[in-house]
Amino acid sequence: MRKTIVVAVREYQAAVRTKAFLITLFAMPVLMGGSIAAQVALKDKVDTRDRRFAVVDYSGRLFASIETGAAARNAEYIFKGDGEDRRQARPRFLPTLIEASSEDRDQVEFELSEQVRAKELFAFVVIERDPLEDAEGGDEPALLAYHSNTPTYEDLRRWLYGTVNGAVGHMRLVSAGIDPDIVEEATERIGIDNLGLLTRDESGQISKAEKTNKAVGFGVPIGLMMLMFMVVMVGASPLVQSVLEEKMQRIAEVLLGSIPPFQLMMGKLIGTVGVSLTISTVYLVGAFIALNYAGQGSAFPTHLIWWFMLYQALAVLMFGSMFVAVGAAVSDMKESQSLMMPVMIIVMAPMFVWTSVLQAPSAPFSVAISLFPPATPMLMLLRQAIPPGVPGWQPAVGIAGVIVATTVFVFAAGRIFRVGILMQGKGAKFGEMVRWALRG
Repeated sequence: MRKTIVVAVREYQAAVRTKAFLITLFAMPVLMGGSIAAQVALKDKVDTRDRRFAVVDYSGRLFASIETGAAARNAEYIFKGDGEDRRQARPRFLPTLIEASSEDRDQVEFELSEQVRAKELFAFVVIERDPLEDAEGGDEPALLAYHSNTPTYEDLRRWLYGTVNGAVGHMRLVSAGIDPDIVEEATERIGIDNLGLLTRDESGQISKAEKTNKAVGFGVPIGLMMLMFMVVMVGASPLVQSVLEEKMQRIAEVLLGSIPPFQLMMGKLIGTVGVSLTISTVYLVGAFIALNYAGQGSAFPTHLIWWFMLYQALAVLMFGSMFVAVGAAVSDMKESQSLMMPVMIIVMAPMFVWTSVLQAPSAPFSVAISLFPPATPMLMLLRQAIPPGVPGWQPAVGIAGVIVATTVFVFAAGRIFRVGILMQGKGAKFGEMVRWALRG
């Protein structure tokens, strides 16, 4: 045991004393925060050039609504700020009416297409028929046909959809003899507050429910899960390279002269757990200080910190043993890439389903997947961070399952490590690794 601790301390010190560790420690939040800040700073840095588009109105009734709507939008909606700070933040929409008959339709639309290709127009719209007339034939075709050479630009199409549908709805009400103003008033939408639950204090006084902070409700669970995933990737995945380098440089042969293979592997895993907990502690303390500075100290999930640390340690042991096994079984980095893929799929599996778990944390699927050992550390923590939490038996069963799975993975990795660490020249295949794990 003493030798295992010596190896663990050496691995920990070798990791945290390097400049690369400090750079990574401070660079990750800077990069993540920088990406968010860049998106906020650049959200209004859009192309504000005019969007000129042609309208072929075979109905003869809708262009006026499009023109009026565009003029109203260009007067107010595209600007931000007041007074001297007023600036244009969105492009103007400039419609042009094209007179055409149904006989030369194809020729007109081809010429408009050529103008779009030549960038004389941004798009053109064809209004197929009078909206109050039934379409001929079976299925009713769309009233509007929007033609553009920029299919990823949605603003103009969405604006046309809303404007034309509003105008058509108004026409239909007038045609039916119904006052549109009365309908608008009757269908006006109401607001809805997102509140928590009422509580009763010790004196029997009932407290009113408070508004739910959506940013905190979503940010805390996602933040904890992403932090765990990031720390596992940063802390555990380098074990492949570490073990492989010691193997290729014959350092492992010297080490195994004084310490059994399993103790050497456990020392590396325990040292990696220490590194991961150090990273988590730094980020959690930073988050606590930042939230208190912003006056949101109550949002910090104090009740989940010990759960987080326990899950983090078990996750690093579980996934780290897989990375150690891969590093011991291969002979160079190229071979490790193919064997790393199954391990990476297991590590990233929670990322594939976390949105479903976030939306319905108590659904049978969410409960089942969070009790699946490789996914338990991240997904059970995610569910625990979402009010009102989970029944007490679920984290207990989840932890028990993770401990059993971790024990199995570490035991199997120890057998693979013992055989593979001294192999030179030829890496093992996945089938051989399974055979070593089962037979020793």
